[in-house]
Amino acid sequence: MNFLACDLGGTKVLLGIYQKLNSSKIPKLVLKEKYFSNEWDSFYSILDDFLKKQSLDISTLKSACFAIAGPVNGDNCKLTNLPWNISRVELKSKLKINSVELINDFAVLIYGIPFLDENQFQTIQMGDKSVVNNKLHTIVGAGTGLGISRGLINSDIIQVLSSEGGHVEFAPKTHKEWELKVWLKDFLNLERISYERIISGEGLCNIAKWRFSYPDATNHSFQKILNESNTSKKTQKKLASEICKLSAKGDLLLREIENIWLSNYAAYLGDVALHELCFGGLWISGGTAPKHFKNFKSDSFLKHFSDKGRYKDILNSIPVKVILDEEFGLFSAACRAKMLLKTT
Repeated sequence: MNFLACDLGGTKVLLGIYQKLNSSKIPKLVLKEKYFSNEWDSFYSILDDFLKKQSLDISTLKSACFAIAGPVNGDNCKLTNLPWNISRVELKSKLKINSVELINDFAVLIYGIPFLDENQFQTIQMGDKSVVNNKLHTIVGAGTGLGISRGLINSDIIQVLSSEGGHVEFAPKTHKEWELKVWLKDFLNLERISYERIISGEGLCNIAKWRFSYPDATNHSFQKILNESNTSKKTQKKLASEICKLSAKGDLLLREIENIWLSNYAAYLGDVALHELCFGGLWISGGTAPKHFKNFKSDSFLKHFSDKGRYKDILNSIPVKVILDEEFGLFSAACRAKMLLKTT
């Protein structure tokens, strides 16, 4: 049996056809295509191109899962960063199948966890394997934004629990971080600053803009790149990667900026783990995960993660793992589409 999976984001769209094999619980990828969202006027145009390009006989498809970067409201979803509306009814009609599901692109990740291969993730903290209540898993991912997904995994039964925890209030730990928050409220003209404004690709850039507002950074060469990013979308898109690249080359100011980002990410993960008590595992995902894997497994990062006073031992008992598969969203959508075969 064949089924379709889609990871539909504001930047790119991944579509794949998978096959169910009786000998394996893991979906087998048959073919895949990548599209850039801004090159198309609608998702339906992308889907039509995919089906036509692959000369696909849609009668072979038995189910489909569309993981979408936006809030799903019943049978409809509007993308957060694109003026696209996706209709489950329209997709069912186009594909001529009943078993079609729309799901938030972060919530779907829970469905992929039980089927992960060892080359798709790395464990950076083993945790305490003797803990009995180990069914709850939490995924946190910093990329374009900051997403959270939670779920109960008990054998073949998976229950996804939605969350908007990336938008809780940013809590500064130091005087400098308080200055950062105050500056950002003024710079962005906002009454509150969420963690997403700090822990994301955009957040790293926000930290850099704040730090470069100080007099000691006026003559730094990176100031030119920051100024260019105000008028050039191309430079703006590369800003976060440039910060990381220069930090890796030993630039002390850029390293300071990256360390502020990392320490806040670690502390935030610790807060999430303490709130969720996810003894099944805390999973770090998102576009930044593979790029920062070395930083995540450092003693400094794990120290910030577990620095919760008398609750340090609880944090040390929670397994922490990093998703290295950059197409984990598509993989998870395929795992969910495979489950939907049982409902056809």
